[in-house]
Amino acid sequence: MDKLAVLIPCYNEGKTIEKVVMDCKKAIANVPNSVVYVYDNNSTDSTAELAKKAGAIVRHEYMQGKGNVIRRMFREVDAECYIMIDGDDTYPAEDIPKMAKYILDQKYDMVVGDRLSSSYFEENKRPFHGIGNKLVRGSINFFFKNDIRDIMTGYRAFSFEFVKSYPVLSRGFEIETEMSIFATVNNLAVKNYIIEYRDRPAGSESKLNTFSDGFKVLRLIFTLYRNYKPFNFYGLLALLLVILSLGFFIPNVWLPYEATGKVANMPTLVVCGFCLIAGIISFYSGLILDSIQRKERREFEFRLQELHFERKKEIK
Repeated sequence: MDKLAVLIPCYNEGKTIEKVVMDCKKAIANVPNSVVYVYDNNSTDSTAELAKKAGAIVRHEYMQGKGNVIRRMFREVDAECYIMIDGDDTYPAEDIPKMAKYILDQKYDMVVGDRLSSSYFEENKRPFHGIGNKLVRGSINFFFKNDIRDIMTGYRAFSFEFVKSYPVLSRGFEIETEMSIFATVNNLAVKNYIIEYRDRPAGSESKLNTFSDGFKVLRLIFTLYRNYKPFNFYGLLALLLVILSLGFFIPNVWLPYEATGKVANMPTLVVCGFCLIAGIISFYSGLILDSIQRKERREFEFRLQELHFERKKEIK
């Protein structure tokens, strides 16, 4: 087991990867048993060759997508502390030892490299990226009640327990959002660490599509809210159905019936009845799914304990 593993997922980062690897190796020079891994994701340039030349251990993931790369990295590498950093030279590698210290000494599960509290909005030149980051952060903080200040940052530190218990489901750039929500709903210890962000150097292009990837992230937030907080989701749906049913039933069926003694709008009565039944079904579905979710959280806590003892054995 490595003491510190620096993980760099890469796709066509030939212009910057050599510098990033060298910066990382310099930052961890005083950390014993530390390694830099570069995982190449079907690059068509010289990313893999340059990373190997700079001294990194180079491995490959042939399924396209950042989420697929991170799944491979987390599965193959065993370490007490992991640092994930992008290969585009936008993050300061010199902060690696400080971020790792929170994991190794203070036992945080995830340290988030917070760009948005420093220089991101001044340095980032890509239109709508700042707005998108604010929208995603606001949505997650509203629905999941957390204080993670930079949801989509690619600069993070992780504990062994986080990495080996985290089920990677996303295939693309929505992976960082999934990580943040996973940590929040499972009550893991998260630390915001402010970093200085710098924009990509000239000639280096972002692989993130503002609109298509942004839509995937928002859809993921909706899906995870439904999965992790089923009672809230289905309870709200049940309330809306009941309000809709009563909103049409009272003025169009009940009040005319009180005045004339006849049901003047039979189709409206039938639709209101179905809406009411659907609301009741939705409410009880939320109760059942909430019980299942609570059971999964208990099992997750037992899994964390198993991983904790496993890590102690590996270290000994």
